[in-house]
Amino acid sequence: MEDSDQPLHVCHVHKSSIIFSRLQSFLHILAVLFLFYYRASFFLKNDTETRGITSSLPWFLLFLSELFLFLIWLLDQALRWRPVSRSVFPERLPEDDKLPAIDVFVFTADPEREPTLQVMNTVISAMALDYPPDKLHVYLSDDGGSAVTLKGMREAWKFAKWWIPFCRRFKIQNRCPNAYFSSLADDDSHSGSFDEFTREQEKLKERYQVFKESIKGIKETFVDTSSFTGKDHQSVIEVIQGNPIDNTEQEELAMLPQLAYVSREKRPSHPHHFKAGAFNVLLRVSGVISNSPYILALDCDMYCNDPTSARQAMCFHLDPKISSSLAFVQFPQRFHNISWNDIYDSQLRLTYSLRWQGMDGLDGPVLSGTGFFIKRVSLYGNYVQEGADPMELKRYFGPSNEFIKSLFNQKKPNVAKIRDSSNTLLQESKFLASCTYGSETKWGQDIGFLHYSVAEDYLTGFTLQSKGWTSVYLSSSTPQFLGSGVTNLNDLLTQGIRWSSGLVEVGISKFCPFVYGPSKMSFLEKMSYGYLSLFPLYFLPLWCFAIVPQLCLLSGIPMYPEASNSFFIVFLFIFASSFVQFSYEVFITGGSLRSVINELRLWMIKSITSHLYGSLDAFMKRIGMREASFLPTNKVDDDETVELYRNGKFDFRTSAMFLVPLVVIVILNTVSLIVGITRAILVGNLDKMFLQVLLSIYILAISYPIIEGMVIRKDKGRIPTSITISSAAYSMIIVFLIGLGFLVY
Repeated sequence: MEDSDQPLHVCHVHKSSIIFSRLQSFLHILAVLFLFYYRASFFLKNDTETRGITSSLPWFLLFLSELFLFLIWLLDQALRWRPVSRSVFPERLPEDDKLPAIDVFVFTADPEREPTLQVMNTVISAMALDYPPDKLHVYLSDDGGSAVTLKGMREAWKFAKWWIPFCRRFKIQNRCPNAYFSSLADDDSHSGSFDEFTREQEKLKERYQVFKESIKGIKETFVDTSSFTGKDHQSVIEVIQGNPIDNTEQEELAMLPQLAYVSREKRPSHPHHFKAGAFNVLLRVSGVISNSPYILALDCDMYCNDPTSARQAMCFHLDPKISSSLAFVQFPQRFHNISWNDIYDSQLRLTYSLRWQGMDGLDGPVLSGTGFFIKRVSLYGNYVQEGADPMELKRYFGPSNEFIKSLFNQKKPNVAKIRDSSNTLLQESKFLASCTYGSETKWGQDIGFLHYSVAEDYLTGFTLQSKGWTSVYLSSSTPQFLGSGVTNLNDLLTQGIRWSSGLVEVGISKFCPFVYGPSKMSFLEKMSYGYLSLFPLYFLPLWCFAIVPQLCLLSGIPMYPEASNSFFIVFLFIFASSFVQFSYEVFITGGSLRSVINELRLWMIKSITSHLYGSLDAFMKRIGMREASFLPTNKVDDDETVELYRNGKFDFRTSAMFLVPLVVIVILNTVSLIVGITRAILVGNLDKMFLQVLLSIYILAISYPIIEGMVIRKDKGRIPTSITISSAAYSMIIVFLIGLGFLVY
């Protein structure tokens, strides 16, 4: 720090949000206590006629659902206890020669679902960060083992030799080539002579077109004659570089960061642990090549939008007041392809604009998979200590002498040593990337990213904070990183299954935040992590609320107080309180009433489908009935799908396992509403059924896009007629079997 009196960052507490949240929480809890009293009093009545023996089972189910829903809601309030935001002052950092080195890890796994051109744009944007090039080292982990990706890296290096000097010379802010050339009309910020800039820009634009064509040509004409397959190949490591004989080129290379391709060994007989395994391989390989003290992790579609992000992160990592305990700086995930009507809530507004700020006011946010700068030593556990026995360390870190040296910073970066494919250092790197290296060690258990769950980022961040490490969250008006949000229902729900499975898997394991220990994190932080690991279980009460009151409405069984009962106000207040809190949070994070409706709808859809399947998957893996699996989110844009998304139309071209539950609930609520209202009017007990009627109306209103897809739309994205017919049959089964069960009990 140049001036010890000048802070590198400041923290702002959101006092108005705190006051509103705590007042609303207090009133909501008070109302819920009255609700529980109302439910409990039902079972204390001795008068069978007053109590209504035919409604005991559904009444009990609703009581359990309301209790469970309240407990999850209560955990969620910890995320709102003390929200903060932060500002940084990168201009107060030390001179460039005093800044620490950074390794950038970019991850890709499937060249079909993750287009090569998109991956290379992310790699180039990382190389172009506003940071001393000799202190920046970029690694691409290719878990697909694709020769197309390797050749794409070589082409990216050729283009980067022109692109990076151009960005630095004219101080270009948008350093992702594709994003820059796609927005030339909107972005003319630069320094230097206008005529000179225009000439250079045109040259770069032509070179970028050549680069794009070369990437396209690789996929079309390149023949992979190696023995590579995605799941069975030896490790391949290559430092991408130019021709060392060309002196002019050597001068250009002095301005470029190191670029390396890493594809770890994969064999069908060995577990690979998905992204966690890939991260740990890069951690080892980079340790013997560059060994930078800090690491930036990026998904292959999350390009660097703000070139100063590394300097922003260093404002925290270099602050002597917090640096000793700071493990990582987390940036939000923002997306460049969000439409005006974000029907899929692809931007995850409340997560990255509210919840992570709330956790930042406690012990810090969750490690979120991409866009974080993490301290290398924090991932080495408590094993690396001064005077540690190297032989003992080999039991924990593996048998590599070169890597053991790197633990004590005895291994200094020396890229020149790895240029010759026959040299010892390259062979050592391949050894570190072998599929058997981590066997019988602490890798994936206490060292590196943990292997236990496909939610490896959440689990690793949680264990780090349990050991006493902290984290900070930095969000600004200019997104530091931009990625591709999902634009269709199938990818959204498939992604939701993976996230739900990983989180619940942690919640029902020894890593459950409420029992894992000893832990140095605060109780509120434990509540926050507990909520995140259990919130997919929302599917239990939501399925109950979507079926039980409706079946009782069909049978004429009242489940809620009549309109003249004083407890009627309590139920209305609880619903209104939740809705007001949710709406307030959407509005203060830049949303609109349309956003409120969209996000409520997606919460219900995901709870009914992906949270259900993800939770079941977690329980099946827990009892050994299923092995862990991972499918990357599709990053390929389909024109027809994108057009539907932009027009605010759901694309229902997805699996029946997603569509049938949604259509069943719509049909069941429609039939219950019609029959229930008719009976209530004829019998004259509409006041007793009013809340059940209101609940069905609310569900159908929120489900309008599903109704539209069933009976109105004629395009390819509609719900197939066969799904509607089969769902109607399932609805009849539910009515007769479950409804009969309610009458029996």
